[in-house]
Amino acid sequence: MSIVLCVIVIAIAAAGALAGIIGIAVGMAASRRATRAVRECSELVQGAVGSYGTVDPKALRDVAIVRYDALNEMSGQLSFSLALLNAVGDGVVLSSINGRAETRTYAKPVTAGRGEQELSPEEAQAVHSARSGAGGPAADPDHALGRTPASVSRPMA
Repeated sequence: MSIVLCVIVIAIAAAGALAGIIGIAVGMAASRRATRAVRECSELVQGAVGSYGTVDPKALRDVAIVRYDALNEMSGQLSFSLALLNAVGDGVVLSSINGRAETRTYAKPVTAGRGEQELSPEEAQAVHSARSGAGGPAADPDHALGRTPASVSRPMA
């Protein structure tokens, strides 16, 4: 009976070793597949795979608008500053100052979240709100300037 017991023990040990080898092989294949999936996702996020279905860091992504009363002669928050930025903070801020007799419109380039020309407090607030994605005013320059509080739209996701 001891020979039969020895054969059974050897068979179980061999089955265990075979299961262990199969487990190692399956684990290595899963690791390779996971590594490939992570690399492909990273390439998609970086925009290296192509234009269809990828995230382009230069595409318009962050938008915020600040409305305010720029001139004492009008009310109703008809003036506004609109920030249109990409994922790296490059874009433009557009401002329209509305008065009774005239409207002035300004466009200022933005690089890495900073104006290439000096930004007004409202323009800076629009850029900051767009970059932060908070949707609400990051600071309240209107309060400091004695103006009606600004309203800010939610940035695009």
